[in-house]
Amino acid sequence: MTQKGKLFKGQQKRKTIPPNRHGKMTQIRKGKRVIKPSKVTGDMDSDREITKFINHCNEVKAATAANKEGGQLSIVEEREREELEEREEIGRKQEEEQGVRDVEQGEMGFEEQAVGAQRNININYGNNNINQNEREGDVHVSMLQRLNPTNPLRIVINSKTRTATPPPSRISNIRGGATATPTPTPPSQFSSHTNSPQHSQPRSTPTPQPSITTLNSRKFTNKICLFLFIFHTVAAIGLVGFLLFRGVQGLIESSDNKVKRAEKRVLKFFLPQVEAASFLSITLAFAWQKAVRLWPMFFVHFILWTTFLMSLSAGILLICFQKPPTNGVGVCFIAFAIGNGLYACWITHRIGFCSKILIKSLEPVSKFPDLNQPTYWMLGVGFLWMSLWNLAVIGALNFYLPPLIIILLVLSLAWTTEVMRNVANITVSRVISLYYLRGMQSNTQFCFQRALSKNLGSACFGSLFVPAIEALRIVARGLNLLEGEDEFMFSCAHCCLRVMEGIFRYGNGWAFVQIAAYGKGFVRASQDTWELFEQQEMEQIVDSDITSSICFLTGVCSGSICVIVVAAWTARVHQSFTAAISLLSFFIGYLMTRIAMALPHACVGSYFVCYAENPDNRLFDNTIKDRLALMNSGRDVAVPTPRVPRRSAAR
Repeated sequence: MTQKGKLFKGQQKRKTIPPNRHGKMTQIRKGKRVIKPSKVTGDMDSDREITKFINHCNEVKAATAANKEGGQLSIVEEREREELEEREEIGRKQEEEQGVRDVEQGEMGFEEQAVGAQRNININYGNNNINQNEREGDVHVSMLQRLNPTNPLRIVINSKTRTATPPPSRISNIRGGATATPTPTPPSQFSSHTNSPQHSQPRSTPTPQPSITTLNSRKFTNKICLFLFIFHTVAAIGLVGFLLFRGVQGLIESSDNKVKRAEKRVLKFFLPQVEAASFLSITLAFAWQKAVRLWPMFFVHFILWTTFLMSLSAGILLICFQKPPTNGVGVCFIAFAIGNGLYACWITHRIGFCSKILIKSLEPVSKFPDLNQPTYWMLGVGFLWMSLWNLAVIGALNFYLPPLIIILLVLSLAWTTEVMRNVANITVSRVISLYYLRGMQSNTQFCFQRALSKNLGSACFGSLFVPAIEALRIVARGLNLLEGEDEFMFSCAHCCLRVMEGIFRYGNGWAFVQIAAYGKGFVRASQDTWELFEQQEMEQIVDSDITSSICFLTGVCSGSICVIVVAAWTARVHQSFTAAISLLSFFIGYLMTRIAMALPHACVGSYFVCYAENPDNRLFDNTIKDRLALMNSGRDVAVPTPRVPRRSAAR
């Protein structure tokens, strides 16, 4: 039996469609034809919920992308399901009668609404595409293809809120068939159509509401201080380069044998110990940051008493060398160790609350795997700059007025490293605060670039004043404890209290959170932050927080360890350099560790400030509320701090 040429076994016959009467081939549509089912099953309801969830995720992703491009998108709360179903049914009936209008032709308007207005009417129309250009600033939302009708986006552009609203014809139909909240008539500049005469509504003037503070400020903050820091940086780089040149010149071309011998002695017995202190300090910085993220509760107890032991050991070791310079430095270390031990005993009742806040504030860190990278970059840059700085100190010996030059170098290094720490602080604060305030997972690199550009002036300004404010706070706290001894100390203590009250209102370390989130200046951010604390009655909790003290003691602990290692080494090779190298190694170890501790400090600060701004956020637990309740009931008495007046602080 024979077969036809093109019909072999196993080969299917291809179906062909002849061309139409115009000679064109008919388009073949592949796939199944979607037909609306007549019955709704449970599987269809579950698929609908999954679709809503996917649309919600896409909207959050689009909002995050638009925020990076200068706009601000946030998600409005989801409407009640019963009300949505009723409105969807009315919308389907209206579409059957009048037909679906094409949104792409501009028949969908925008409505200008205030921030505190009531919920907008939300109607499910099919696929709604929004493409509106703002005159003041274009917002490109490339990822925003469709709006989910059950969870619309609230678009905030330049402190104006816009939401997609249905045409007036549909609003009038809904008002006739169902109860809905009336909305103001859309302005002409945001509406692409006019209301018909039969459906016209009287115009009403909306009540003015306060505008939302934008999260994407494009202004540079504290420009004068930014200019001063840039000028200082250029001058410091030039001075370090010149001193390096003088050091090499004195070592190679100097005709004075005394200067050449002095520089050779410094290179042989001074530089190796200082560079070793730099390596040890950056190693300890990485170790402390890892430890505080893994074991926060253990770390608080550990660092309090380890700092006491290390500083006491460093002081005893320096005194054992029996040299006047080392004896003076050793007495300072022992005095600090005694104060540290008394402080650790004094704040014993605060450790539990501090540990809880530290654990809770570090929880979002796991959601951002690259959150540590800005701190690592700052540590790397700081290590390189300190290495060059150490060589510049050697070159200063071959220049005029070496003590004055070294003091200027020390002050420059202190300000530079403090700015590095606050840049890392602002970066982490922006990432964490946007997570608390908007539920957004921001790009860490974008926040880091913003901290290095627009917010750098505030970081420089705060780096000058926050350490001085903290030092004055410690002095005022000491005077506060001694105010009952005599009349003079009593007057000094109350004078310091009044001064500190004014200083803390216009400059405090909590301001970096508002600087990072809203792009405010340092003074304004300090005022707004303290007003938030006063509104929530959190002054005593904030004053009794010991996170900044823990970060400070961590730096002292690293510096003391560097002193022990370097002093023992120097005493064996060149004992006359022991005191100078000990001070320098302590300074390096302290500064490097302070940069590393910017991450936990920023997390705790963001937790307090964001809680004060929105205490009902579901991301916060009842730790602060319970603490406030205990303080108000008198069962947990907070230790008075120097900034709080006596009439409001419990004794």
